[in-house]
Amino acid sequence: MQKNVYIVDDDREVRRSLSFMLSTADLSSRPFGSGLDFIEELDELRPGCILLDIRMPQVDGFHVMAELARKRVEWPVIVMTGHGEVSVAVRAMKLGAVDFIEKPFEEGVLLSSLERAFSLLKDRGETAERRQSAERRVNALTTREREVLQGLMGGLPNKLLARRLGISLRTVEMHRANMMDRLGVTSLAEALTLAVQASVEPLEAEANSNGAEAGS
Repeated sequence: MQKNVYIVDDDREVRRSLSFMLSTADLSSRPFGSGLDFIEELDELRPGCILLDIRMPQVDGFHVMAELARKRVEWPVIVMTGHGEVSVAVRAMKLGAVDFIEKPFEEGVLLSSLERAFSLLKDRGETAERRQSAERRVNALTTREREVLQGLMGGLPNKLLARRLGISLRTVEMHRANMMDRLGVTSLAEALTLAVQASVEPLEAEANSNGAEAGS
Protein backbone atom coordinates (compact mmCIF):
# COMPACT_ATOMS: atom_id res chain seq x y z
CA MET A 1 0.00 0.00 0.00
CA GLN A 2 1.38 3.39 -1.03
CA LYS A 3 2.10 5.78 1.82
CA ASN A 4 1.47 9.37 0.78
CA VAL A 5 3.17 12.35 2.42
CA TYR A 6 2.13 15.89 1.54
CA ILE A 7 4.80 18.55 2.12
CA VAL A 8 3.36 22.04 2.54
CA ASP A 9 6.15 24.62 2.81
CA ASP A 10 6.94 27.84 0.95
CA ASP A 11 10.70 27.11 1.10
CA ARG A 12 11.76 25.33 -2.09
CA GLU A 13 14.93 23.89 -0.54
CA VAL A 14 12.95 22.39 2.34
CA ARG A 15 10.54 20.79 -0.12
CA ARG A 16 13.38 19.38 -2.21
CA SER A 17 15.36 17.99 0.73
CA LEU A 18 12.29 16.43 2.29
CA SER A 19 11.18 14.86 -1.00
CA PHE A 20 14.62 13.30 -1.44
CA MET A 21 14.73 12.08 2.15
CA LEU A 22 11.29 10.49 1.86
CA SER A 23 12.08 8.83 -1.46
CA THR A 24 15.02 6.99 0.13
CA ALA A 25 12.55 5.61 2.69
CA ASP A 26 10.15 4.41 -0.05
CA LEU A 27 7.55 7.02 0.85
CA SER A 28 5.62 8.83 -1.87
CA SER A 29 5.76 12.58 -1.42
CA ARG A 30 4.03 15.51 -3.10
CA PRO A 31 5.19 19.06 -2.42
CA PHE A 32 3.05 22.19 -2.24
CA GLY A 33 4.59 25.64 -2.25
CA SER A 34 1.75 27.29 -0.33
CA GLY A 35 -1.14 26.52 1.95
CA LEU A 36 -3.54 27.76 -0.71
CA ASP A 37 -2.16 25.34 -3.33
CA PHE A 38 -2.65 22.44 -0.93
CA ILE A 39 -6.20 23.47 0.00
CA GLU A 40 -7.18 23.82 -3.66
CA GLU A 41 -5.98 20.28 -4.42
CA LEU A 42 -7.22 18.71 -1.19
CA ASP A 43 -10.42 17.16 -2.55
CA GLU A 44 -8.43 15.29 -5.23
CA LEU A 45 -5.78 13.85 -2.92
CA ARG A 46 -5.64 10.35 -1.53
CA PRO A 47 -5.39 9.93 2.27
CA GLY A 48 -1.93 10.55 3.65
CA CYS A 49 0.14 12.34 6.26
CA ILE A 50 0.86 16.06 6.09
CA LEU A 51 4.17 17.79 6.83
CA LEU A 52 3.00 21.34 7.41
CA ASP A 53 4.99 24.52 7.81
CA ILE A 54 3.23 27.04 10.05
CA ARG A 55 4.87 30.29 8.99
CA MET A 56 3.81 30.81 5.38
CA PRO A 57 2.63 34.02 3.70
CA GLN A 58 -1.08 34.62 2.97
CA VAL A 59 -2.40 31.19 4.03
CA ASP A 60 -0.44 29.94 7.03
CA GLY A 61 -0.41 26.51 8.63
CA PHE A 62 -3.07 27.38 11.18
CA HIS A 63 -5.46 28.31 8.37
CA VAL A 64 -4.69 25.02 6.62
CA MET A 65 -5.49 23.08 9.80
CA ALA A 66 -8.75 24.98 10.21
CA GLU A 67 -9.71 24.07 6.64
CA LEU A 68 -8.89 20.41 7.28
CA ALA A 69 -11.19 20.48 10.31
CA ARG A 70 -13.96 22.21 8.34
CA LYS A 71 -13.79 19.55 5.65
CA ARG A 72 -13.57 16.78 8.27
CA VAL A 73 -10.26 15.57 6.81
CA GLU A 74 -8.64 13.65 9.64
CA TRP A 75 -5.23 13.02 8.13
CA PRO A 76 -2.41 13.27 10.66
CA VAL A 77 -0.57 16.61 10.59
CA ILE A 78 3.08 16.90 11.62
CA VAL A 79 3.97 20.54 12.11
CA MET A 80 7.37 21.87 11.01
CA THR A 81 8.64 24.72 13.17
CA GLY A 82 11.73 26.84 13.51
CA HIS A 83 14.10 26.15 16.38
CA GLY A 84 12.66 27.24 19.72
CA GLU A 85 9.12 27.91 18.45
CA VAL A 86 7.58 25.87 21.25
CA SER A 87 4.53 28.12 21.67
CA VAL A 88 3.74 27.75 17.96
CA ALA A 89 4.00 23.98 18.19
CA VAL A 90 1.78 23.87 21.27
CA ARG A 91 -0.90 25.97 19.56
CA ALA A 92 -0.77 23.69 16.51
CA MET A 93 -1.11 20.55 18.61
CA LYS A 94 -4.12 22.04 20.39
CA LEU A 95 -5.65 22.41 16.92
CA GLY A 96 -5.06 18.73 16.16
CA ALA A 97 -1.46 18.29 15.02
CA VAL A 98 -0.14 14.90 16.12
CA ASP A 99 3.54 15.89 16.40
CA PHE A 100 6.03 18.62 15.60
CA ILE A 101 9.58 18.55 14.31
CA GLU A 102 12.12 21.35 14.33
CA LYS A 103 14.10 22.56 11.36
CA PRO A 104 16.69 21.47 10.37
CA PHE A 105 15.39 17.91 10.38
CA GLU A 106 17.07 14.79 11.64
CA GLU A 107 16.09 11.92 9.34
CA GLY A 108 15.54 9.46 12.17
CA VAL A 109 13.25 11.84 14.06
CA LEU A 110 11.24 12.60 10.92
CA LEU A 111 10.78 8.95 9.92
CA SER A 112 9.82 7.92 13.45
CA SER A 113 7.21 10.67 13.55
CA LEU A 114 5.83 9.60 10.17
CA GLU A 115 5.69 5.97 11.25
CA ARG A 116 3.48 6.93 14.20
CA ALA A 117 1.40 9.18 11.95
CA PHE A 118 0.73 6.40 9.42
CA SER A 119 -0.35 4.06 12.21
CA LEU A 120 -2.78 6.74 13.35
CA LEU A 121 -3.97 7.31 9.77
CA LYS A 122 -4.85 3.61 9.47
CA ASP A 123 -6.85 3.70 12.70
CA ARG A 124 -8.64 6.91 11.69
CA GLY A 125 -9.41 5.48 8.26
CA GLU A 126 -11.07 2.41 9.77
CA THR A 127 -13.06 4.62 12.14
CA ALA A 128 -14.14 6.87 9.26
CA GLU A 129 -15.27 3.86 7.23
CA ARG A 130 -17.42 2.64 10.12
CA ARG A 131 -18.90 6.13 10.56
CA GLN A 132 -19.68 6.51 6.86
CA SER A 133 -21.28 3.07 6.72
CA ALA A 134 -23.41 3.90 9.76
CA GLU A 135 -24.43 7.25 8.25
CA ARG A 136 -25.51 5.58 4.99
CA ARG A 137 -27.67 3.06 6.84
CA VAL A 138 -29.25 5.63 9.15
CA ASN A 139 -29.90 8.02 6.25
CA ALA A 140 -31.92 5.26 4.56
CA LEU A 141 -34.51 5.41 7.37
CA THR A 142 -37.80 7.23 6.92
CA THR A 143 -38.39 10.33 9.02
CA ARG A 144 -40.62 8.44 11.45
CA GLU A 145 -38.22 5.49 11.73
CA ARG A 146 -35.41 7.92 12.55
CA GLU A 147 -37.58 9.56 15.23
CA VAL A 148 -38.23 6.16 16.77
CA LEU A 149 -34.49 5.46 16.77
CA GLN A 150 -33.85 8.84 18.42
CA GLY A 151 -36.47 8.05 21.05
CA LEU A 152 -34.84 4.71 21.81
CA MET A 153 -31.49 6.49 22.13
CA GLY A 154 -33.11 8.79 24.68
CA GLY A 155 -34.26 5.77 26.69
CA LEU A 156 -37.96 6.31 25.98
CA PRO A 157 -40.12 3.18 26.31
CA ASN A 158 -42.50 2.47 23.42
CA LYS A 159 -45.57 3.76 25.28
CA LEU A 160 -43.97 7.09 26.18
CA LEU A 161 -42.50 7.38 22.69
CA ALA A 162 -45.98 6.88 21.20
CA ARG A 163 -47.32 9.78 23.30
CA ARG A 164 -44.31 11.93 22.44
CA LEU A 165 -44.78 11.38 18.69
CA GLY A 166 -48.57 11.51 18.81
CA ILE A 167 -49.03 8.06 17.31
CA SER A 168 -50.35 4.73 18.56
CA LEU A 169 -48.28 2.15 20.41
CA ARG A 170 -48.85 -0.33 17.58
CA THR A 171 -47.55 2.23 15.07
CA VAL A 172 -44.41 2.75 17.15
CA GLU A 173 -43.85 -1.01 17.25
CA MET A 174 -44.32 -1.20 13.47
CA HIS A 175 -41.84 1.62 12.83
CA ARG A 176 -39.39 0.07 15.29
CA ALA A 177 -39.52 -3.28 13.47
CA ASN A 178 -39.10 -1.57 10.09
CA MET A 179 -36.23 0.51 11.45
CA MET A 180 -34.39 -2.58 12.70
CA ASP A 181 -34.95 -4.33 9.36
CA ARG A 182 -33.79 -1.33 7.30
CA LEU A 183 -30.64 -0.95 9.41
CA GLY A 184 -29.94 -4.67 9.04
CA VAL A 185 -29.63 -5.29 12.79
CA THR A 186 -31.14 -7.88 15.09
CA SER A 187 -30.80 -6.18 18.46
CA LEU A 188 -31.41 -2.78 20.00
CA ALA A 189 -27.76 -2.62 21.03
CA GLU A 190 -26.66 -2.90 17.39
CA ALA A 191 -29.12 -0.19 16.34
CA LEU A 192 -27.91 2.16 19.07
CA THR A 193 -24.27 1.51 18.17
CA LEU A 194 -24.97 2.52 14.58
CA ALA A 195 -26.85 5.60 15.76
CA VAL A 196 -23.91 6.72 17.92
CA GLN A 197 -21.44 6.13 15.07
CA ALA A 198 -23.66 8.23 12.79
CA SER A 199 -23.88 11.03 15.41
CA VAL A 200 -27.65 10.78 15.72
CA GLU A 201 -29.01 13.03 18.47
CA PRO A 202 -31.29 11.33 21.02
CA LEU A 203 -34.89 12.42 21.51
CA GLU A 204 -35.12 13.49 25.14
CA ALA A 205 -38.19 12.95 27.30
CA GLU A 206 -40.21 16.12 27.82
CA ALA A 207 -40.49 17.57 31.29
CA ASN A 208 -44.26 17.36 30.95
CA SER A 209 -45.14 14.23 29.03
CA ASN A 210 -48.90 14.48 29.52
CA GLY A 211 -49.48 16.43 26.31
CA ALA A 212 -49.01 14.45 23.12
CA GLU A 213 -47.16 16.13 20.32
CA ALA A 214 -48.88 16.72 17.06
CA GLY A 215 -47.75 15.50 13.67
CA SER A 216 -48.01 11.74 13.13
